[in-house]
Amino acid sequence: MSTPREPGAPGTDPGASAGSGPAVPPGAPSEETPWRRLDPRTLLVHCGWMAAPLGSLALTALATGGRIDTEAWITLAALSASFAVLTTLGMIRWARTEFRITVPRHSEGAGGASPTFDVRSGLLTRRLRSVPLHRIRTVDLTATPVHRVLGVTVLRAGTAGSGDGSSELSLEALAVPEAERLRTELLAYADAEAIANDPVVARINWRWLRYAPLTFWVIGGVFVAAGGAYRALDGIGIEAWKLGFVQRAFTEFGAGALWLTIPAALVAILALGSVGAVILYVENWWSYCLEWTDSRTLRVRRGLLTTRAVTIERARLRGVVLREPLLLRAGGGALVRAVAGGLGNREENRKRSGLQPPAPRAEALRVAGGTLRAPFPGSAAPAALTPHPRVALRRRRVRGLLFVVLPGTAVLAGLGAAFTPVLLHCAWIYALVTTALSLWLARDAYRNLGHGLDGPYLVARSGTFSRDTVALQRDAIAAWTFSTSPFTRRAGLVTLTAAVAAGDDGYRIPDLPAAYAPGFATTAAPGILDEFLVHPGPAPVPGQRSR
Repeated sequence: MSTPREPGAPGTDPGASAGSGPAVPPGAPSEETPWRRLDPRTLLVHCGWMAAPLGSLALTALATGGRIDTEAWITLAALSASFAVLTTLGMIRWARTEFRITVPRHSEGAGGASPTFDVRSGLLTRRLRSVPLHRIRTVDLTATPVHRVLGVTVLRAGTAGSGDGSSELSLEALAVPEAERLRTELLAYADAEAIANDPVVARINWRWLRYAPLTFWVIGGVFVAAGGAYRALDGIGIEAWKLGFVQRAFTEFGAGALWLTIPAALVAILALGSVGAVILYVENWWSYCLEWTDSRTLRVRRGLLTTRAVTIERARLRGVVLREPLLLRAGGGALVRAVAGGLGNREENRKRSGLQPPAPRAEALRVAGGTLRAPFPGSAAPAALTPHPRVALRRRRVRGLLFVVLPGTAVLAGLGAAFTPVLLHCAWIYALVTTALSLWLARDAYRNLGHGLDGPYLVARSGTFSRDTVALQRDAIAAWTFSTSPFTRRAGLVTLTAAVAAGDDGYRIPDLPAAYAPGFATTAAPGILDEFLVHPGPAPVPGQRSR
């Protein structure tokens, strides 16, 4: 059941408006408001896309000793044609893109229109988008290595209601000084009151590099890179398994003692993954700085090859998430993400919401508190939050046994009965190991469950592979969703989801008692569930027949 707030409240943001006539600066007619163009070096950025097919040709020639078959030539020709079309479209888009900032003759408070940011673009159909400056929530400057070589950057302005990216304005590309000036202009209507405390919340500390290997990329990154290389070679007609050095490596691996070669391969994967994780950490978080540029604007700057500067208006900051993946938590680390509106769709939000790299947990708590301008709620031990009923532990144990232990054991036992008794021994070993592991993970997941209210914040903690603690502003909750299944209904539990127009759009509190959840939701965000609640009437008068 999802119960949204009533629409139409004052201040509801309709997003970007289009098609309005240009406003005029003080003392000047509207015709004199100049349009500005993108930097001409944008054309070189689009032409740089041709490097991909040329690089593929060079790689093919290197791998085959200069022998390129007809299939590879056809593939390269198709790639070249595709990139040529994209480059041409990019050039046309540059020629037809203009922007300006218009300031009306009268202020908004005097009854006139508000200042706007206008972007005119389009290939076949011309489009004019006009966004009031006071609705711009974030301004992001992003520069890839190609942009940095050319001295340009991409500017993205996020507006209220642009959670899906539909209301985001993007300009590619601007000269870096011009982009900085434009960002200052767009954010000029934010409160510029000086901050009494140090505006810098955090800077990079290279001792945090020790946490880089404690992430997914230490193992998964190796396979992702290998899969990417395989697809690239396959796309240009090269079968990786037929390359000489690959065949020799597999032959030598199979000829050796597996009790030595398998651990050696795992050590090599861990070593390569650790090196790759450190490189990604440095590239992503080089020159990292989290600071309040003024009392209402938070900015994150980071990046070595691809630089990124993301600004978040305090009015759109709905909370923070303290994220502790399993390996990182084992090493005493954590990272922090913002729950904010105007950061784009889910993928863009994942890239732009990071407030801190993997770091010591104490430092992550300090950064989370500095972001909220108050101590981070729920920063104490997990037991400080309200625990969940014991039946939630039983559900996690049963799920682990049913979906992990039982299927693998049955498959190994069936193969052992059909082919070789060795697999029967593998079956009971697998059952013992996975049963112990599943029970331990279930216990850990149950201990991590917790929820509560801390002043203006709703606090919820859950997860084992990634223990996430979210502190969410209670007045930002727009709706509640109650989710059940036949198994949770039998256990008397319900999953409560708080819907917000920011971050992941919804934050779950799993396995709450079904009779307790409505009361907790009403206390956390009053007014949303009132029409759905049934309150007990007055006690009947003794001797009076009830209807």
